[in-house]
Amino acid sequence: MISLITPAFNEGSNLPMLHERLTAVFRQLDWEWIIVDDHSRDNTFEVIERLVAIDPRVRGIRLAYNSGSHLAFTCGLRHASGEVAALMVADLQDPPELMIQMLERWRSGVQVVWAVRRHQPGDGSGTQLYYWIMRNLVGMNDMPATGADFFLVDRVVIDAFLAAADRHVSIFALMMWLGFRREFIQYDKQPRTRGRSGWTLAKKLKLVVDSIVGFSDFPIWWLTYAGVAALVAALVPAVVAVVAYSGLNAALLLLAALVIGLFGCHLIALAILGHYVWRGLDAARKRPLYSIEAVAKAHDVPAAVAGDRRK
Repeated sequence: MISLITPAFNEGSNLPMLHERLTAVFRQLDWEWIIVDDHSRDNTFEVIERLVAIDPRVRGIRLAYNSGSHLAFTCGLRHASGEVAALMVADLQDPPELMIQMLERWRSGVQVVWAVRRHQPGDGSGTQLYYWIMRNLVGMNDMPATGADFFLVDRVVIDAFLAAADRHVSIFALMMWLGFRREFIQYDKQPRTRGRSGWTLAKKLKLVVDSIVGFSDFPIWWLTYAGVAALVAALVPAVVAVVAYSGLNAALLLLAALVIGLFGCHLIALAILGHYVWRGLDAARKRPLYSIEAVAKAHDVPAAVAGDRRK
């Protein structure tokens, strides 16, 4: 079985069309569709209830308050019963027909299949900046530069993801961090035809903060480097004061050196404290220390072959 998971926020007008396309694509497969209503303000859950009434493969969940698409995705994964799950949004920008190709890659042994955008409708500068940060600052070099938020994962990957139990996290970054065998296929993201996106600037900024804090301590290291640089810079006015000046000028230069040096000491002290806090945070999240992709098992040896070996 394949579990299709869709978060929906004010997507009542798009869900029936998406259901028609999913029914056409998966007519010969065993599948379920889990729609997680992220506490919509329109008739989204009423539409979900109508779909559930006419199609037993559809399941609907409504969150008690708006939690964001990433937590909605997580909720859907916790209720998924398929051997494989595909995560896609409800706005029809990601073509469901692409999942047939993604399933073929999964059947060949790939555990995570990412659909990578070739084209980003509208102004994609903010998206490109986010993925640049993730690749170059956070250190996730394998993350596609153009973005990937439509993907398919194996049950082994789902179980590893749910074991992490992070509350504030980018689901895409965590899936990338887990590893496993993965491949990328390209597609053209389509423009939204109905409704308005609930992906506000505040939610985008929260995603950036969650992604950086959740997967990297590079801001702490920047504090360390800045503190060391300030201490080194403090030597310049101190040396100049001793070698070239005397009297009031020398005193002012030494005062400047003292201020810069103390600033550097404060930055280093904050960085040291930050490293301890980061390690405490890392332990509190209880992410798995490692993820097992596969285990090699000895196969049963036929009796005739075993007898030949004994000879």
